[in-house]
Amino acid sequence: MIKTIVAAAALSLSAWAAHADAVDSLRDFVREVKTGQAKFTQTVTSADGARTKTSSGSFEFQRPNRFRFAYAKPFEQLIVADGQKVWIFDADLNQASSRKLSQALGSTPAALLAGGALESEFELKAEPARDGLAWALATPKAKDGPFQSMRVGFKGKELAAVEITDSFGQRSRLVFSEFGANVALPQDRFRFVPPAGADVIEQ
Repeated sequence: MIKTIVAAAALSLSAWAAHADAVDSLRDFVREVKTGQAKFTQTVTSADGARTKTSSGSFEFQRPNRFRFAYAKPFEQLIVADGQKVWIFDADLNQASSRKLSQALGSTPAALLAGGALESEFELKAEPARDGLAWALATPKAKDGPFQSMRVGFKGKELAAVEITDSFGQRSRLVFSEFGANVALPQDRFRFVPPAGADVIEQ
């Protein structure tokens, strides 16, 4: 009986430590990883679970507030934050749009991954391990934002996955591979100049 109680207590302590590690990993990631790059696959599932779509590309960031999502499949799209604005470029339409960074980010997943704010913008909570990853739940303190919650999965200290539920219940899962932390990135990776002839919409 005593052995059973001790074993159960040890298991609970181990689970608690694993949960705590996920939140610690997220805090360490935001504090210590100043630049990063990875490949990603993104799966978006509708709120009713009936429809899914998959895309893939590459992701780079530099704190504070500079990032680049380059979608390659199924069609090309570029999202670049240069520290002042966020640009979205659709290659098929040859159309670029921009918004001020302060309007585009706020309590968003991009703000968490590439920004500097964490505790001030998000409530953090550890969740049970699954899929071989330790998970931290980040819920925006602002209740009128574009998403409900964000789950960040770590394999050890390495960023491995992000799951986002938006305000309409749509779910996006990004799985990262070949992640490189604190790598040297050219500054022009976070600059965007609309191509000649492109339609430009500035908000």
